[in-house]
Parts: sequence; C-alpha cells; structure tokens
Amino acid sequence: MQPSDFEAHAATLQMTSPAQLPLSKRLKAGTRRDHDSVDTLIMQSRPFESLQRYDYFLRLQHRFHGSIDALYDDIELNRLLPGLSELPRFEAVRADITDLGLPLPPTPPAVAPPSTHAALGWLYCSEGSNLGAAFLFKETQQIGLNGENGARHLAAHPDGRGLHWRQFVALLDGLELSESQREEAVSGAVAAFDFYRAALRELFPTI
Repeated sequence: MQPSDFEAHAATLQMTSPAQLPLSKRLKAGTRRDHDSVDTLIMQSRPFESLQRYDYFLRLQHRFHGSIDALYDDIELNRLLPGLSELPRFEAVRADITDLGLPLPPTPPAVAPPSTHAALGWLYCSEGSNLGAAFLFKETQQIGLNGENGARHLAAHPDGRGLHWRQFVALLDGLELSESQREEAVSGAVAAFDFYRAALRELFPTI
C-alpha cells in the first residue's frame, strides 16, 4: 500500500532540517512551546467571562500592539514586506477601549528589536495572532461585542483571515536571508511571546 501524498509530505517535513525550512515554518517550529504557553495563559485568564475581565484583555492588547505599532511604519520593514504599513491594529484596540467607555492607557514605549530581522519575528507573532483570533472574536459576542463595537481589533481582515495570512507568509518565505538572519527572526519571535506573556501576568489581577 502506497503512502498518501499527505503522509509523504509530512514525512518529508519531519526529515527537513530547520535550516531548510521556509522562514514561516522555521518561526513556527522555533516558537511552538512559547505559542502554546501563551495560549494556555490566555484561556486561564478568562478574558471573556465578563466585560471587566475583557477590560484587562484590552489593556494587554493595548500594551502589545502599542509597543510594536512603530514597526509597521519602518521603512526597511516595508521594503521587505510591501503593504506592512496597512496592517497595524493599535488604533483598532484604542477604538475598542473607547467603545467600552474606558479611559485610554498611556501609549506604551516602543519596542526596539536588535535588528530588522529580529523585528520580522515580532511581526510574525503579531500577524499570526490575527489568524488565531477567530475563536477569540467569537467569544466576544457572548458578552455583547462585535466588529463594530468593542472587538474591532479581533475582527477578520477585509480579505479574510486565511488569505491575508497566506499573503503575509508568502512575503516572509520569499525573503533571501542568511542562516544568522533567520536565527535573529526566531529570537525576535520568542522575545515577542516573552513580552506578551510578561504583560499578561502583570495586567490580569488573577489567572
């Protein structure tokens, strides 16, 4: 019995070294544990249990997206990733906070990744979170919110989550980077997850 195309492809990926993986898959493999731990913490924080707990979540999103907002206007990053300047979600987070009648926190200090390639990892983390936000967006409807009131920043991209993500990944994977530059990107993504995890633990009163 011949293996299916899917099984053959999976086996090929398992035998592929990290250096040979496309950048997006290298980033995914290099941050799997960080991604899973952040996902677990978010669920443990119960952000959609009430509007009060959602307030904590919005403060977390404000901290993260405010810290990386300047990356979306960076000239070199926009050269590498055309259209990047159209993707930030910080203003949508601010609008969500205003929708709920809450005071806007001060804009957080901008992060300063050590290199452009490390910044790619931060952006991978941010844009990947938008792909995974479909579940979170659905949960906000249980507390009376939607894409026009209180949950704008979790709504799907106008082109759809899947298409938008595939376009972003195609740009990442099309970059010609050295091995050291790829390692910088992975380190940047890990730093982004570390930042988010630390902010979550600080801003939620109990988890």
